[in-house]
Amino acid sequence: MYENNDPKTLTYVGKSALRKDVGDKLTGKAMYVSDMKLPGMLYAQVKKSPHARARIVHIDTAKAEALPGVRAVLTGDDLSYRIGLYIVDKNILAKGEVRHYGEAVAAVAATSLEIARKAVDLIEVEYEVMQPVLNHMDAMKEDAVLVHPDLGSYEYLESSFTPVPNTNIANWTKLRKGDVEKGFKESAYIVEREYDNPSVQHVPMETHVAIVQWGPRDTVTIWTSAQSPFTVRNLFCHTFSLPLGKVRVIVPAVGGGFGGKAGIHLEPLVACLSRKAGGLPVKFQATREEEFSLLPCRSALTYRIKTGVSLEGKILAQKMEMFWDAGAYADYAVNVTRASGYSASGPYEIPNAWVDAYTVYTNKPYGTAYRGFGHVEFHWGVERHMDLIAKIIGIDPLEFRKKNALRPGSITLTGEKITAHTGNVIACMDAVAKSIKYGKLTAAEKRREAETGKKIGKGIALLQKAPAMPSNTATAAVIKMNSDASVTVNIGLTEIGQGSTTALAQIVAERLGFDLDKVYVKLEKDTESDPYDWQTVASKGLLMSGNACILACEDMLRKGYAVASHILKAGVEDLAHDGERIYVKHDEENSISWQKIAVGYAYPDGESIGGPLIGVGSYIAQGLSNLDKQTGQGKPALDWTFGAHGIICEVDPVTGEYAVRKIASAFDVGKVVNPSLLRGQIVGGMLQGLGTAVCEGYIYDEAGHLLNPSFTDNKIPTSRDLPMEIETIAVESSQIDGPYGARGVAEHPMISVAPALGNAIQSAVDADLLHMPIRAEDVWRAMHNHHPIDNWITKTPTGSCRSDPAARRHTPDAAISP
Repeated sequence: MYENNDPKTLTYVGKSALRKDVGDKLTGKAMYVSDMKLPGMLYAQVKKSPHARARIVHIDTAKAEALPGVRAVLTGDDLSYRIGLYIVDKNILAKGEVRHYGEAVAAVAATSLEIARKAVDLIEVEYEVMQPVLNHMDAMKEDAVLVHPDLGSYEYLESSFTPVPNTNIANWTKLRKGDVEKGFKESAYIVEREYDNPSVQHVPMETHVAIVQWGPRDTVTIWTSAQSPFTVRNLFCHTFSLPLGKVRVIVPAVGGGFGGKAGIHLEPLVACLSRKAGGLPVKFQATREEEFSLLPCRSALTYRIKTGVSLEGKILAQKMEMFWDAGAYADYAVNVTRASGYSASGPYEIPNAWVDAYTVYTNKPYGTAYRGFGHVEFHWGVERHMDLIAKIIGIDPLEFRKKNALRPGSITLTGEKITAHTGNVIACMDAVAKSIKYGKLTAAEKRREAETGKKIGKGIALLQKAPAMPSNTATAAVIKMNSDASVTVNIGLTEIGQGSTTALAQIVAERLGFDLDKVYVKLEKDTESDPYDWQTVASKGLLMSGNACILACEDMLRKGYAVASHILKAGVEDLAHDGERIYVKHDEENSISWQKIAVGYAYPDGESIGGPLIGVGSYIAQGLSNLDKQTGQGKPALDWTFGAHGIICEVDPVTGEYAVRKIASAFDVGKVVNPSLLRGQIVGGMLQGLGTAVCEGYIYDEAGHLLNPSFTDNKIPTSRDLPMEIETIAVESSQIDGPYGARGVAEHPMISVAPALGNAIQSAVDADLLHMPIRAEDVWRAMHNHHPIDNWITKTPTGSCRSDPAARRHTPDAAISP
């Protein structure tokens, strides 16, 4: 199936090429849902709760309904539908009770945006305010108020998730490998500590937007900025009990997603407004403030890690407890918990492991997928913990990692065996260590320290991630040859900025042997005309859609060769082709152009054969299995992508202010398809990871009001915040079942940036950091509030010592003192 991976024989794969969508996006030609206006279109707005938890006593919509220009008004009592991705736990509009600040309690559709806003202001809501559950650790207590008292009655995906009725636990993922207690008994050192980080917003350039028209005979057309049109269609049809053929989902250009546009969000509400308005199309676009509170965010996490280590520095046992703040609804958070459970150790071999990962309901905006799918959050704890252990046992952190890193023959937490084709995390670590000259200061760095009075530190952090997806995940590609012998590629994978249209065009051009300029990958996605794809998530797109495209190419070539064999009077096995023609290998002048057979060939006498050349390729994830619910054993990973970051950081030892001078990032991508796209992915993800590390995070008051729902108080990094020097490094350990050996890397550059920074800061000024984001005042406090290192040790070679692992616990989402 696959071609020779020798780079000398490849024409397009492995070479930089200009993005296929660059012209339309730079000139403004690209069409987004935000740009669209349909005849008779109405505009929607929602009334949002000012409370984190309250009973809805009464809603008066009379004034809004009487306002000229208003065509539809809805409240939760008007709608009997519930939605949910894996647990069906969310009303389209709050019904009876609001569960988070910013939740929609009523909605209107009007002839203009201004009228819709005025109508929303006229809606009067009477609330009985109740005490919210704001801290996920408090929500785990036996006497905690239940966010969802009816959890036991909700529909959910039983094969993968385990909600616990009469608690706030939406899912409990367990993993058991070996004998963890025996491992601790055999350990010379036991080190345990707790790490945490807050919720974070995705902040795509284009906010969530949808237009829906509920037409005659319950035919529904949806234009949406979603990442996954087929998921929107499937969940929408499930909610409204409609056959799939009744619902069409169209996704034009999308202005970023990062996981926040996966699943289903605005579409059901906008559809209900359209139906109430007599079938007129209705549009709703979220404001930036609504992105922060009405729509989902990344879950907060508290991570407790207890590790047993031998005298030689080998990890013998590790117990891990993750407490994920899902907010008010489960959405993707339960699957984040599941994926974090089987990756909880990071890229290290742990012979005896115990993992409990909980998805916890609270009265806050709900959590969903975010670039890295939980791995950004828990790698913060894992990689800070590795540095702590190395310091305690007196070994260099790099050597400690190398001693324990996964390598061929290692067994993962779920029992999967690592091979030479799985990837090489040690090569990534060595590459970044070399890049930042880890372990020493150069003469120039020493001079800079002397001149500025600042301290320079260097830190490294490793990472791993596999796609988190069902075992029956599938995709398909259709390749159609046009009459000029160019080809058009239809796939369901959505282009959300990752460059998939270009990378897949290169793969198609490579396999067909056609000029890249003759390959067009359709940007707009349409469930009515495009082949199925599960979702644009999980960094699985390049591998799965790439394979489907190769299979479609081979299908089209087979059909083309079959036609040419009749015309050229030669056996199919004697034929070969290039970008212009099919020819007989031993008689190259005997040939027929692709153009002449593209849509059917006509002989001189008028007789015809063949027909339009169309290739179809389908690919499904292979070898996967559900995890055993009691042990977590199984095969959840389609492929593993490993990587590492190395950071050089300059810190003011008086104020705690710091700056990242250099970051080196290395990833084992299997095979580079497009070097410039790869660098773009790495730099973009790295900067997004820096945002998580240095400045982003939700802050609430004690009543559950979100205090920073805008860029005014919730900063994100810009291009001016890029490190002074950036080096991107590709390691290539070919993925056997990947297209030309490639594997995905879209999410990975964001993972482990924060702990690499934390490790660098600590190496510079000995500021021990347990919470991100890392602000200058956090560094200052850590420098001035040292705790003895034996606070984190429960066993040493000489016996037990005092320990209080919770002594330095930080509360996620706590307000930061000035």
